[in-house]
Amino acid sequence: MTDQPAIELNNGVRIPQLGFGTFQVDSDETQRIVETALEAGYRHIDTAAGYYNEDGVGAALKASGLARDDVFLTTKLRNGDQGHDSALAAFEASRKALDVDVVDLYLIHWPTPTRWLAPETWRAFEKLLADGAVRAIGVSNFLPHHLGRLLETAGVTPAVNQFEIHPTHQQPAVQDASRAAGIAVEAYAPIGKGEDLSEEAVEAIAQAHDVSPAQVVIRWHLQQGRIVIPKSATPERIRSNIDVFGFELTTGQLDALTGLERANRLFPNPDEFEASQFRD
Repeated sequence: MTDQPAIELNNGVRIPQLGFGTFQVDSDETQRIVETALEAGYRHIDTAAGYYNEDGVGAALKASGLARDDVFLTTKLRNGDQGHDSALAAFEASRKALDVDVVDLYLIHWPTPTRWLAPETWRAFEKLLADGAVRAIGVSNFLPHHLGRLLETAGVTPAVNQFEIHPTHQQPAVQDASRAAGIAVEAYAPIGKGEDLSEEAVEAIAQAHDVSPAQVVIRWHLQQGRIVIPKSATPERIRSNIDVFGFELTTGQLDALTGLERANRLFPNPDEFEASQFRD
């Protein structure tokens, strides 16, 4: 791994704290964009079956020439593949698309509470972990009550809960519930789809440090102990987003960013999102 901070998960696996997200990265562009990210120094790549770009991620890993152990790879299970046997089959399809033997982190993408197949899906995840096909298992978009229901039957506590966190939507209750259970918090949409970058506090702090607003927000996540996966398709921004280790926010600056919270959700409510994530 490059000299970046890493977080030790509850099973001892270490995950680079700053990763690269691939949500809505077109499959035709994925290899080029992920290669750019790897060249810039990212050693943690996040994808999902529902993004339909796992093959591009795998091709980029191969083309990079990096050793497989040098890149931490996350993918996620589509909602329509939840269930014990279907999850196992879906994992094999993801592993084939990524062209890897082992996935570092495998996540249930959404809780889909009206169907609530998480317990049997989780048993499949635990089997994959026991078999060595994955190094860590976790969830995404799970609210506190979803976590509570899953933990009632889980033999293995999720290592990670990945969900929407940015200055104007921090979900403190979800962060607290995750950490209380020993689950690492990972932020997606960490700059609020770019919307949070025009906040006055963000711009003022960026000017004070002579860095970009995005760098300020990413640094805020890192200093608060979250795993963070910014995404960009622009080479300059890809490189800029990882160049966040040469400055440090003050306590007052951290508090100013935390003070921007106003429950500004940009992605679906996990209690309502039930889409299969299959292509039409």
